[in-house]
Amino acid sequence: MGGLIGFTFGFGLLLIWWSRTWPAPLDREPAPRRRSLLERLGVEGVNPKTLAALTLGAFLVVFLVMAVISRSLPVAAVFALLAAGLPIANLRGKAIRRRREHAELWPDAVDNLASAVRAGLSLPEALQQLGERGPEPLREPFVAFGRDYQASGRFHEALDLLKDRLGDPVGDRVVEALRIAREVGGGDLGRMLRALSGFLRDDLRTRGELESRQSWTVNGARMAVAAPWLVLLLMSFERDVISRFSSGIGLIILGAGAATCVGAYRLMMWIGRMPMERRILA
Repeated sequence: MGGLIGFTFGFGLLLIWWSRTWPAPLDREPAPRRRSLLERLGVEGVNPKTLAALTLGAFLVVFLVMAVISRSLPVAAVFALLAAGLPIANLRGKAIRRRREHAELWPDAVDNLASAVRAGLSLPEALQQLGERGPEPLREPFVAFGRDYQASGRFHEALDLLKDRLGDPVGDRVVEALRIAREVGGGDLGRMLRALSGFLRDDLRTRGELESRQSWTVNGARMAVAAPWLVLLLMSFERDVISRFSSGIGLIILGAGAATCVGAYRLMMWIGRMPMERRILA
């Protein structure tokens, strides 16, 4: 038992060292799904390699701890796999919360922009003033826009950089509306922005009501999925009982239970999902 634990720990350290020292292929880019997740978070210095190292570290730590507690390698492997998904689940949760926070702030930002346009400010000036008077979490991209525009004087290139920094469907629509207004002239730009602000508030109010009604059902389903594994965790301290899962029948029960829980959880999330607006103008 001790030799197996030592081999697993050493092999994990070897994989971590190899992932940090071996050069990455020049013609391969990170997976699109994971890269887009990190971009939505707006976290600098975090790359797929760091995320992979966190996932591997969580797997090894939980595997070693559960192997010592339960003395059952299948049980330890199951909990290690659950722990390996925590970093990605945490990032996804942060991305969802960040999008919700921005959805609540965009109506005020659009109202501020419409007021600036109605007051006679030019489009670059209206966007730059959002970096000073706009909602706090949205100020940094507009401050960066001001620096880009002052450095190059190219409005369209600064808009492209702003859209990339925002990474938001509503921001895409606002940026493209301003681009069209800059190119062909937009006498009704202020009216369009006010209409967009009203639409965003209505959508936010409706989505909030649906999510509040949905939260009880989703949380109840998550507790139902987590309950069997909490029971298994408590059983891990009874070595005579948990050792039965190391047999053939025990492995079948663990595998079937894990597959059932994963399938039920994915089905629950698919049925109860809320439609998310996509970036069609990116």
